[in-house]
Amino acid sequence: MAIEASKSEHRAAKIRLGMVGGGQGAFIGAVHRMAARLDDHYDLVAGALSSTAEKSLASGRDLGLDPERCYSSFQEMADKESARPDGIEAVSIVTPNHVHFAAAKAFLEKGIHVICDKPLTSNLDDAKALKAVADKAKALFILTHNYTGYPMVRHARELVRAGELGDIRLVQMEYPQDWLAEPVEQTGSKQAAWRTDPAQSGVGGSTGDIGTHAYNLGSFISGLELDELAADVHTFVEGRRLDDNAHVMLRFKGGAKGLLWCSQVATGNENGLKVRIYGTKAGIEWTQADPNYLWFTRLGEPKQLITRGGAGANSAAARVTRIPSGHPEGYLEAFATIYSEAAAAIQAARTGAAVDPAVVYPTVDDGVKGVAFVTACIESGKKNGGWVKV
Repeated sequence: MAIEASKSEHRAAKIRLGMVGGGQGAFIGAVHRMAARLDDHYDLVAGALSSTAEKSLASGRDLGLDPERCYSSFQEMADKESARPDGIEAVSIVTPNHVHFAAAKAFLEKGIHVICDKPLTSNLDDAKALKAVADKAKALFILTHNYTGYPMVRHARELVRAGELGDIRLVQMEYPQDWLAEPVEQTGSKQAAWRTDPAQSGVGGSTGDIGTHAYNLGSFISGLELDELAADVHTFVEGRRLDDNAHVMLRFKGGAKGLLWCSQVATGNENGLKVRIYGTKAGIEWTQADPNYLWFTRLGEPKQLITRGGAGANSAAARVTRIPSGHPEGYLEAFATIYSEAAAAIQAARTGAAVDPAVVYPTVDDGVKGVAFVTACIESGKKNGGWVKV
């Protein structure tokens, strides 16, 4: 993989990493730690891993951290780590959405690079304010829309950029799940409880949790900018305070049309993320359930199956491919690609060197667009599906 520092003459020193959130019982925190370890660019050395000092210390001990670097709050961590000669260079923020803004702001203002889970923030005002902070900071901001790290997604993006699809006409995105088909938030499920709580999640339920992923993926591959949308947003589970299903029509700048469906009550679906893009010359189709394959069809020709690491895979896919074709490479590897792209940018920032133009990761600007998308969906839903400018 071209982003592996081990292929360079001298491997850069590992990046000292901290983590906010992700303590005992947290799903996404463990995923981030695995992703950071996979290509061996980071050392996790500090954490404010939980909302209480006791839980943070216990979680840190589980991970082998120095107890003196297990903090009771992200602010304490930002203050003390920035004052240490061996303090963290980057922080991974893996908390519920409502904490993202304050935590990211605290570290950016200390000059510490931020790697933040999506969505960017729980509301649009905070998203715009965080962008202003990030734009002024002497630190990088990376948003972990991890699905952009798949090799075949990178291949698809380059096909569009090279004009192989022609002018884009249609973008279809879907992300159905069924894990919230019943009110599991009322049964003690930690993951469900915060995702269905407006105070922690923000205004969007399924739109914010998975709709943002589908929207980001379609935008990343197509390169299109959203102009306006009309959304039928609904909550099927009685008593739930946020949406669990949405059908969204999209109008992109330049005339392309889109359709997005996100659902957490679609019985029989686990993580059915899929994107289809159709242009005047060709179409493509990719699904996360079978991520090593991309269907590419030129108008009037047979469907072509392009495989990760196989014949026909382009250089954009090859540089984030770790193992030979035919071996499954999936979710954790795609997540790790975002961390490795971030590492390349952080290591360049250490010396003031230019970042390789091939390095790609979601930014604070992508985050603002995602929160704007969710906000517009909810606004449109309140207008019975009326069109809303984004």
